[in-house]
Amino acid sequence: MAPIPKMMKAVQIEKTGGVEVLQYKDCPVPSPKDDEVLIKNKDLGVNYIDTYFRTGLYPNPKPMILGREGSGSIAALGAAVPASLAFANGDEVVYMGNSAYAEYTACPVGKVLKIPNGVSSSDACAALLQGLTALTLVEEAHKVQSGDWILVLAATGGVGGWLCQILKAKGAKTIGTVGSESKVDIAKEQGANVVVIDQPGQGDVLKTVKDCTNGQGVIAVFDGVGKDTFERSLECVARKGTVASFGNASGAVEPFLISKLSAKNAKVVRPTLFNYISTREEFEHYSEALWAMIDKKFNVRIHNIYPLKDVAKAHTDIESRKTMGKLLLKP
Repeated sequence: MAPIPKMMKAVQIEKTGGVEVLQYKDCPVPSPKDDEVLIKNKDLGVNYIDTYFRTGLYPNPKPMILGREGSGSIAALGAAVPASLAFANGDEVVYMGNSAYAEYTACPVGKVLKIPNGVSSSDACAALLQGLTALTLVEEAHKVQSGDWILVLAATGGVGGWLCQILKAKGAKTIGTVGSESKVDIAKEQGANVVVIDQPGQGDVLKTVKDCTNGQGVIAVFDGVGKDTFERSLECVARKGTVASFGNASGAVEPFLISKLSAKNAKVVRPTLFNYISTREEFEHYSEALWAMIDKKFNVRIHNIYPLKDVAKAHTDIESRKTMGKLLLKP
């Protein structure tokens, strides 16, 4: 393998703010700790959570290199990487960690996986975080059963698209919301049974839910939008149903009276993926299920691929809420 350089290109922020705080600059190549591997990145995932760290919605020490997932090849192994994982220099891997917006990333070995044969680096990176998020939502945030009516907000987004495909495979019936007419057919292709354009004067989400469920409501709402939709999600959920609020695309959900839930004995959960896959066993279990879905030709939808230096454009696009599928960066 080529020698590891001392410096690399990376995207760092020193303060919070808009896309103007994103700095494409030279940074030292990290040295892997004993339980880490150093990865030479090939593909990097852009996720909405990256904008939360950039804007300060999620506080974090500065300066910091953004990014939570990537794929590439192992360039170096830490001294205490378990032999049982059978990692070697040159292995093609995908990972979830910190500081991914860079040419090289040091990542704890517990969150690194070999990319299976037949899966490309870009598909592995595009699928990992959002696909696992969708899988754990339907298995753990609310265990979906065949025949269930489910509401998925932002059905053509990264997680929303995976949710629609998985729910269809489970035999559930999905109502998906989209932001424009141009997204309706895509949502149906992904598996939504009913699609509502969630814009003033174009679609009534609550009415659609009531019409589809004989007034009962959906047994679960998967809401990655947050502040703007949370109260409506509570209205849409059925008696003994679940609102899974897993994102803040419109801002953080404001405090609410817990007594609101008693009218329907409803549940609200605020899950994060990492608490569902904190052990190696959990991580491998859900990842194997994800690879199996890709093998069955589930659609890994990539909206666009940007050079790392154009990260500001990628952030602007994902925040516009007009994208459909995954955004990737190329270092």
